[in-house]
Amino acid sequence: MSTHIGAEMGDYADTVLLPGDPLRAKYIAENFLTNVKQVNSVRNAFGYTGEYKGHRISVQGSGMGIPSMSIYINELVKFFGVKTIIRVGSCGGMAPDVHLRDVLLASGSTTDSAVTANTFGAGIHYAPLANFELLDAAYHEAQKLGITPKVGDIFAADRFYNDELDMKKLADYGVIGTEMESAGLYLLGAKLHFRALSILTVSDLIFGEEKTTAEEREKTFNDMINISLDTAIAGK
Repeated sequence: MSTHIGAEMGDYADTVLLPGDPLRAKYIAENFLTNVKQVNSVRNAFGYTGEYKGHRISVQGSGMGIPSMSIYINELVKFFGVKTIIRVGSCGGMAPDVHLRDVLLASGSTTDSAVTANTFGAGIHYAPLANFELLDAAYHEAQKLGITPKVGDIFAADRFYNDELDMKKLADYGVIGTEMESAGLYLLGAKLHFRALSILTVSDLIFGEEKTTAEEREKTFNDMINISLDTAIAGK
């Protein structure tokens, strides 16, 4: 048991899917896993372990933003021996060829968070990257499902409401989407030596009016979930 996770060693599988929304964790457990056991309910950050195609998989809600997510990642890796973490989240689409409900694979993550600067100090602008083995597997597992994901840089914003940001300039430099977690996930993956990948569904368009509802974000991003689960067991 750790400070924020009320589970015991062995309750989590080696691989954890990490949605921000605890209700998405519940949805994944109830609709995609078998032999499910709830292993965490502290602060309603629901965690579950079950089986997918005969392989043991866990799913854990992490909250919004790098600070909240970092708590769960640190404890999952340090206290429960987790080796692979795949974020399954929503994002805003930014590139001209990105559309509502597209699946994005974050090959790297730009950020305005101080998390990288505070880690390395002045003069070093660290570039947090995905684990290539997972990235490659996710791309090919998606194609098997008839889905062609977009791959590229994701902007992990420190604040959701930030009128000072020049999002158009980020898009001009090749950023394809924005959320609030991927840079922290990849930084911790490098620090703690676990495999990390963000798989995201476009819930709204930064330069357009289209968007999904809160219920749709919770329950209907099944392409992303299927890709994530198939990636989790690829090669096993």
